[in-house]
Amino acid sequence: MKIGFFDSGLGGLTILKATRELLPQYDYLYFGDTANLPYGDKTEEEIYEFTSSAVRRLFDEGAILVIVACNTASAESVRKLQATMLVDEYANRKVLGVIIPTVEALVECGAQNVLLIGTRRTVSSGKYEKELKKISSQIKLTSHATPKLVPFIESGNISGACTTLEITLQGEVGEEIDTIVLGCTHYTLLKDNVRSLYRKRVISQDEIIPVKIQTYLEKHTEIKSTHSLGGTITVVVSREDARYEKILNEYRTNTRE
Repeated sequence: MKIGFFDSGLGGLTILKATRELLPQYDYLYFGDTANLPYGDKTEEEIYEFTSSAVRRLFDEGAILVIVACNTASAESVRKLQATMLVDEYANRKVLGVIIPTVEALVECGAQNVLLIGTRRTVSSGKYEKELKKISSQIKLTSHATPKLVPFIESGNISGACTTLEITLQGEVGEEIDTIVLGCTHYTLLKDNVRSLYRKRVISQDEIIPVKIQTYLEKHTEIKSTHSLGGTITVVVSREDARYEKILNEYRTNTRE
């Protein structure tokens, strides 16, 4: 059985790559829903439909643990999937999101005044605020939607994304902000630029999620013991695009549509 990763596009590949570097022994399966990208401008119903379909596909193709490496989908769908699909159809499978581990990392690093950037749906859901309140009342969290970044990043235009981010956040990153959360897996590719530009602590999910997965597997040996140990990666996307080839070729050892 494989560890599955799902994202609305290719951003989650950074999480997969970092996880494989930490845990190279496992087999991995990745599905990127490039046909429906971006999720940030979709309705809650659409996001759940896309996410549930993707998770079901990963389960049916051999994943026993699926990481929803998409903040928008994590905000809108993970709890519902855990309460319905896992109970009704896949009782021996697990689905984990990226928001709760990120909130835990904020507490662990001692953050006090935090700026979260993410898609419109991630920000409007208030999921980060809700989860943070469950474990800490000491951290002030301000959220800012940055919806124009994902298309730049998906096309490999990191410079364009950084310029757009700087314009979007003009006046938002004051002295009181000590931590910036990159609340979209696509934004992991901007982490070095953001650190250089703002000189703040930056929480990037490719740096925290792999460790959280490792910890989860060590605590849940009944899940860990079911995973196959071939060290392979299979990458599947819902729509091929010439713009993606360079990125995809860096990750996948074998591919199919």
